Amino acid sequence: MKIGLELRWRIDGEEVDARMLPLLQAIAQTGSLSRAIRDIGLSYRHAWGLLGKLENALGRQLVKLERGRGAQLTPLGVRLLEEAAQMEEQLGPQLRQMGTRIGRELAGTHSGHKERVVLQASHDLALVKLRELLASGRDCELELHFQGSLDCLAALARGQCDLAGFHVPDTTGRNALLDQYRPWLKSRALRLVHFATRQQGLIVARGNPLRISTLADLAGKKARFVNRQPGSGTRLFLDHLLATHKIRPARINGYQLEEFTHAAVAATIASGMADAGFGIEAAARQHGLDFVPLATERYYLAGRSGTLSRPGPRALLAALDSNAFRAILRDLPGYTAPQTLQILDVRGLFG
Repeated sequence: MKIGLELRWRIDGEEVDARMLPLLQAIAQTGSLSRAIRDIGLSYRHAWGLLGKLENALGRQLVKLERGRGAQLTPLGVRLLEEAAQMEEQLGPQLRQMGTRIGRELAGTHSGHKERVVLQASHDLALVKLRELLASGRDCELELHFQGSLDCLAALARGQCDLAGFHVPDTTGRNALLDQYRPWLKSRALRLVHFATRQQGLIVARGNPLRISTLADLAGKKARFVNRQPGSGTRLFLDHLLATHKIRPARINGYQLEEFTHAAVAATIASGMADAGFGIEAAARQHGLDFVPLATERYYLAGRSGTLSRPGPRALLAALDSNAFRAILRDLPGYTAPQTLQILDVRGLFG
């Protein structure tokens, strides 16, 4: 089932004809009113009527006609197209994703298909395994997208996903790092699902030939470093540790070299293109590299209480709380699971 959602313009409560923007776009592209009208399939009289109605509502001219020079948009006409393009760029993908999700949910309601749960998450090897586990016959299908922790929480706030995955250091009290997450975790309807802890630290070449054991060694030994992208939980964590230890990023050779997953960081080091990176132990072991643990962090899934009560997310939570998933975590170096799955009130941690 296909559900379409679209943006509409209103001026003083009256809806603007949906063909107006395509007409302005065609005029801008062709430089001719007659060709633009022909291209979008309107009669000359109808097009003039639409244009005149909108110009009267705005009190300003949108199209300028000149003998021998065809038709041109006025600065206001150009601005309207620019704003429309920006709106489509920012909101169009969200509307299409929401329409797709609504269509899938309606189709599932009528056909008995699995409910699809959309999870945008900071890169994590256990979640890849979770997707495989759910695909083996449970009651939901996991649509998994990896991006930075803050981007995931922003997507959840905009309604672009059902759940958002992010990770923070296993610590108590306020600090500058946790404060970056708080603006996205103010809703009383949010719940946090703590399903794993991970070891973060320095991923180094096999045998650690440069004898790197601290963040200061990255600068002191001139190691070639590979970083994570801005906005990722790992990059936020690294920058927090560098600030705590008063190490300037400019002293680290390769600080500006960025990869988008733990696996990509490990692969860069394994290929000999870098000496060290900051990431999770499981990625280091996966590529036969050494690892220097620096901190433990908790991985959470954030979701609204209403979302977590739906059949699909309930099936996902059951999978996270299963012996099969705990066995998966035991096989991933640096991971541990809580004895029971914890669903927490966000105010208790980020209030």
